[in-house]
Amino acid sequence: MSLQKIKELIDKCNEEQCKDVLNYIRKRVNIHPLEKQLNCSAEIILESIARAADITIRGIRGIITEVAFKQEIIDKLDSWRDITPTGELPYDFLLSDGTRQINIQVKMQRKEKQVPLIRSGKWVAETQRTRNGIKGGKETRPYRFGEFDILAVSLQPSTGNWNSFMYTVGNWLIPRTKDPALIRVMQPVSMTADDDWSDSLDKCIDWFFSGKQKTIREK
Repeated sequence: MSLQKIKELIDKCNEEQCKDVLNYIRKRVNIHPLEKQLNCSAEIILESIARAADITIRGIRGIITEVAFKQEIIDKLDSWRDITPTGELPYDFLLSDGTRQINIQVKMQRKEKQVPLIRSGKWVAETQRTRNGIKGGKETRPYRFGEFDILAVSLQPSTGNWNSFMYTVGNWLIPRTKDPALIRVMQPVSMTADDDWSDSLDKCIDWFFSGKQKTIREK
């Protein structure tokens, strides 16, 4: 029987029959290599995530954001390619066009009580590392200016789309009041493209290489 004929038969199945077909196929086919690595099915992995505490879910959403950014944005760029090295880095992605390099930190739009946070008519992004730590007598959780070139903020919490991002230049972010060398934790994100934030990564890259100095507006 041809593959096309099998597909046609499946198309005629109702929901319960499709589930039976899927369960039968799943006995022979893994969805992802992680199933073999953990020696358990994708269904068990997903159910474990569903039972996880909110802080764990937030971490998983952050990982999903990074993967979505790579697949939906980076992999579709014409002039830039991903050359991100392994290891603990202050950025998530390093890109090269053959002559220039630029790095990008990816964050998710902040939510409170499961609702996207709005302050002074703008969305909010939390820009600090997940883990606390001390290195050389200094806290490692805050980001310092110069550690990443571009900040990409996922607007999935408000748009529902994993390919929806806003971008700004890292050095344009608002500094902390007590230490201007550090990036403030909560950053205002424009709801629509303007002179501070763009919905185009290419445009934001142009902003970065223009060398323009400024600070994004609070309101």
